Amino acid sequence: MVHIYMKLFYAPGACSLATRIVAAEAGIMLESESVDLREKRTASGKDYRQVNAKGFVPALQLDDGEVLTEGPVVMQYLADLNLESGLAPPNGTMLRYRLQEMLGFLNSEIHKTYSPLFYPTTSEEVRAERKNTLQNRYAIIEARLAQHPWLVTEQFTVADAYLFTLTNWAPHVGFDLSALTALQAFQQRVAARPAVLSALRAEGLV
Repeated sequence: MVHIYMKLFYAPGACSLATRIVAAEAGIMLESESVDLREKRTASGKDYRQVNAKGFVPALQLDDGEVLTEGPVVMQYLADLNLESGLAPPNGTMLRYRLQEMLGFLNSEIHKTYSPLFYPTTSEEVRAERKNTLQNRYAIIEARLAQHPWLVTEQFTVADAYLFTLTNWAPHVGFDLSALTALQAFQQRVAARPAVLSALRAEGLV
């Protein structure tokens, strides 16, 4: 167990869930506080933009007052606190660059494709286009998962936590996963992990 004071600012089920999963997998205890992303207020009533001027989650406040933002960065930071967890390959190795390559793809091609689907003002034409784009992007992931249980290495990494969290959004936006059988099996494998169950329970998602 890693004993360093850190506080996670999150919204239930948002991309910050991946950070909570990584912390749980790494045996890192986090304090946490939820954020109303519309009002930009924390549960204690503070202006969240005073914590993270971008207004997004996750934000990780460290014991020295520093605040880290952007999920892929925060997850790698936590993974590096417990190298034995295998959640991220060592810095400077080709596998670490492969991990960052995958995180970049998930961040730009999956995460941001979902985003418009959460807004009620998004037109049906745009929704259809975004869902078609998701099918095309997920086809790349599906091909990988059809051959390997995990995205980057032969064990669970921060990339898998990120993909699981993003793909959990599919039912909420009406995106059909039925043709993606390897992806569905992946979601089931991840959901069954004790640390993932712990993270889901912490956010009231199970």
